[in-house]
Amino acid sequence: MPSEDPDRRRHLVQLLRLGGLAAATAGFGYWLKGRSHRPEEPLVASLTRNFTVAHDQSLPEMVVAQGDDPRLLLRKVIESIGGIKRFISRGDIVVVKPNIAWDRTPEQAANTNPQVVGEMVRLCLDAGAKTVIVTDVSCNEPRRCFERSGIAAAAHGEGAQVVLPEERKFREVDLRGDVLTAWPVFEPFLAADKMINLPIAKHHSLTGVTLGMKNWYGILGGPRHRLHQRIHESLADLADFMRPTLTIMDAYRVLLRNGPTGGNVSDTALKKTLIASTDPVALDAYTAKAYWDLEPEKLPYLGLAQERGLGSVKFETLRTAIAT
Repeated sequence: MPSEDPDRRRHLVQLLRLGGLAAATAGFGYWLKGRSHRPEEPLVASLTRNFTVAHDQSLPEMVVAQGDDPRLLLRKVIESIGGIKRFISRGDIVVVKPNIAWDRTPEQAANTNPQVVGEMVRLCLDAGAKTVIVTDVSCNEPRRCFERSGIAAAAHGEGAQVVLPEERKFREVDLRGDVLTAWPVFEPFLAADKMINLPIAKHHSLTGVTLGMKNWYGILGGPRHRLHQRIHESLADLADFMRPTLTIMDAYRVLLRNGPTGGNVSDTALKKTLIASTDPVALDAYTAKAYWDLEPEKLPYLGLAQERGLGSVKFETLRTAIAT
């Protein structure tokens, strides 16, 4: 692992903070050198949902795209990180996991941008996926969340199966975590071939931020509020259990304050950015630093996840590309 490069870190953070079309003015080349990679981890317990793809040292581990069109941004980051067929194979059952937790409109930035979700569905089906399921275990009334967020219409419009959580569709699973042991898990997350995590970048009143790894709370049923007593350990448990094929951070409109529910558009900022990564730890660390100036030590779940070999908190060491 190369030593930390403070200039490179500063430039990467500045890129996200500027937002919009900052890639054209931030002084980056297409490819940021500093090649490094972790050895691939062996599969752990049989119940771990490991959906990761093979490591490819010739490809970026993280890609940033900025611009006006969320659908185009998604196509750009996917193409730059290896193309959709690197991640999706013909006949796959794919679960796309946005944040659909809240009864909010897209302008309030409490849920994932519906255009990003719809385009992800289209790309997966174009790659030959047998089925694409879009689902989440909402905090507010699910049907309202799915409809008012715009995600149900966007996903249906591209041919996805939109699955609302129902009590009968949860299965008790031993997650074999430090905090999470036996817990009800929503069945679609146990029957997928590939798992695409589509979180939105948001402030969170308890953890400081809710990003990619916090998005896995949406696979669980039961009294999730109990997990807040040891939230960082539970987040690391979830990240260990659910290892995604790819994570794409929706930072098109960021909820900077009063999260995770939001409500006031004045609490949001239009950054017009998507970030894709095969390293979920680095992606969370990068987003938290850029938008909330939070270092990894302020987010203990990142260090716990790194200790389990799930990624690196040193996002500046990743091979990073700016999609143009």
